[in-house]
Amino acid sequence: MRKTTPDIHIPELLAPAGNFDKLVTAIHYGADAVYLGGERYSLRARAGNFTRTEMKKAVAYAHNHHVKVYATVNIFAHNRDLDDLDDYLHFLQTTGIDALIIADPGIFHIARTIVPDLPIHLSTQANVTNFAAAEFWKEQGARRLNLARELGLAEIRAIRQQSDIELEIFVHGALCISYSGRCMLSNYFTGRDAN
Repeated sequence: MRKTTPDIHIPELLAPAGNFDKLVTAIHYGADAVYLGGERYSLRARAGNFTRTEMKKAVAYAHNHHVKVYATVNIFAHNRDLDDLDDYLHFLQTTGIDALIIADPGIFHIARTIVPDLPIHLSTQANVTNFAAAEFWKEQGARRLNLARELGLAEIRAIRQQSDIELEIFVHGALCISYSGRCMLSNYFTGRDAN
């Protein structure tokens, strides 16, 4: 795990963990944190994802190696998706995960109500592209914003200058064109969506 001094903030290296083997690999190669999804509420439905038993094991393993774990609850929910959400959020809290990654405003609202002490990181899928949106989500209780992948350095700098919320940036990943989550280019080149 990287050390931060009072004068220097070293960015967190966050890596995906689509299954337990990938989690172990990410930790072995120096990830400060990993993100993973469960069987139902993650956009990466084909990533393998974790059963509840596997998730408990993954969180314990990561924490034993001083690595944080963030759970993706980043689907864009329909009413039927909300039926068991309360139970799932309570389960995630019992695992000891370090934060939730959420995109949907409804799920965000429910999570703030059901598990108010669990930090929420706003997913890149929420498409935060300006400082006003950054401030809005900060006021709603988000602890971190994963900015839209389409932003350039000048736009990121402008958001940073006008908001003090923690920011996260993808430096490598899906070839999404238009706005995050609408991955036409990845689909065209690989025959599948990134999510």
